[in-house]
Amino acid sequence: MAHESPKNSAAEIPVTSNGELDDSHEHGFNRCTRQIISEKLGRGSRTVDLELEAQIDILRENKKKYENILRLAQTLSTQLFQMVHTQRQLGDAFADLSLKSLELHEEFGYNADTQKLLAKNGETLLGAINFFIASVNTLVNKTIEDTLLTVKQYESARIEYDAYRTDLEELNLGPRDANTLPKIEQSQHLFQVHKEKYDKMRNDVSIKLKFLEENKVKVLHNQLVLFHNAIAAYFAGNQKQLEQTLKQFHIKLKTPGVDAPSWLEEQ
Repeated sequence: MAHESPKNSAAEIPVTSNGELDDSHEHGFNRCTRQIISEKLGRGSRTVDLELEAQIDILRENKKKYENILRLAQTLSTQLFQMVHTQRQLGDAFADLSLKSLELHEEFGYNADTQKLLAKNGETLLGAINFFIASVNTLVNKTIEDTLLTVKQYESARIEYDAYRTDLEELNLGPRDANTLPKIEQSQHLFQVHKEKYDKMRNDVSIKLKFLEENKVKVLHNQLVLFHNAIAAYFAGNQKQLEQTLKQFHIKLKTPGVDAPSWLEEQ
């Protein structure tokens, strides 16, 4: 790719007392900073792995979408918790009035049983939703985040590689004499070191993206089945199916108080 050389050329890179290039942290940082600025100004070339960068872009976009699902699921969990809490209180209030209003004993009793059953089923659904939230949260904020950390390391290695590549290219364009040959040889050595680092990080990212995709599909498949089955069973009033869904995914709830079957459960 044709590009304009940065203002500070490789020939101006500091050398040590024995004539070798100074590859200290400070000068390495300055070299990378120069490369970044050069790229942003459109003057410097950068190494691009189109396939890998497309996968990285998709991952970052999907992470945003999964984070949105998490926020919505957390909102649903909070709202359901409030509803269950209200239903439980309403059930207690109906039960109290059933004992104190003989003429409406049966009517208040029916409503007390209904609200208690709804609260019980709501707690079961809440357990499923919270399990879904915890699993997706682990996927997004641990598994995916770990992969993106490797991506950041890869991107840093890419910048370093391109910076040393640019240095070597500029030195090769200059004169070759007793003063410059040691610089060129040292620059070639540093270029090779950073090329190997870049190649390793690129390979690490490719492997992590592959394993992440496999893990993501497995986790989301199970969690989406759980979410669907639990929601469907709850709104269909199918208590047995709702409880079976939690058993299927090995979700344990707090042991509720043992109550006699209500009229609604027996229908």
